[in-house]
Amino acid sequence: MITSQTKITGLFGYPIKHSLSPKMHNAGFAQLNLDYCYLPFLVKPEDLKDAVNGIRAMGFAGVNLTIPHKEMVIKLLDETDKEAQFIGAVNTIVNMNGHLKGYNTDGRGFIKSLEEQGINLSDKTVLVIGAGGASKGICYYLAQKVKKLIIYNRSIDRRDALIESLCNLNPVFPCYELSDADSCDIIINTTPLGLKSDDPLPIDSKYIRKNHIVCDLIFSDTNLLQAARQARAKTISGHGMLLWQGIYAFELWTGVKAPVDIMREAVYNSRQ
Repeated sequence: MITSQTKITGLFGYPIKHSLSPKMHNAGFAQLNLDYCYLPFLVKPEDLKDAVNGIRAMGFAGVNLTIPHKEMVIKLLDETDKEAQFIGAVNTIVNMNGHLKGYNTDGRGFIKSLEEQGINLSDKTVLVIGAGGASKGICYYLAQKVKKLIIYNRSIDRRDALIESLCNLNPVFPCYELSDADSCDIIINTTPLGLKSDDPLPIDSKYIRKNHIVCDLIFSDTNLLQAARQARAKTISGHGMLLWQGIYAFELWTGVKAPVDIMREAVYNSRQ
């Protein structure tokens, strides 16, 4: 029920039609009888500045950001918290009376999703594919928790810049060939490959073993996850990360504890 006092939240992204966030957040607002709503906004990169100014102009409570805006948005904000500043990417904006502050809840959400699966990271060697905003968010936490973190990215400069930014947390290593996945315990795809059904795999299926844990940050049953199941590997989709990063964002906007079970049900009943 929309009222004259309803506070608007939402998601800026391009593309955006795959998002499950509106169902998740609106279920949470309804459960707690909060006068909030969550809407998807298709925002092209060239329109991001105007969209961010619109948060102030229209009095939004805040928004989430997804591909390709997480890094570009930082220069448009008034402030970023220490974690988002270190990562160099923002996925949540809170509007505090026109003062826009950026946060990154991706990494915390991803780690929580692994912990829910009973995965102990302290003895794991982890290969992360990709070095964009989503990768930065999870690598910030992984570097502090895992035995060894290895990063692969097609752009060597981008990969090395991410590794350098993490070096004060823990030694992080470059991956030169994806065949090195054989020595890893966990493989994580943070790239957009898999959003479309005809996308190539981010890693050749011949490198996936049954002893691997294969994670995809995309919120659907991607070709990578299907290939991993065929190899009898354990698979983890992006739904757990979606849930927990959303819970942390929900609490930043509302100041109240999120109804985790209701939001979880909304996410997992909406799997694509």
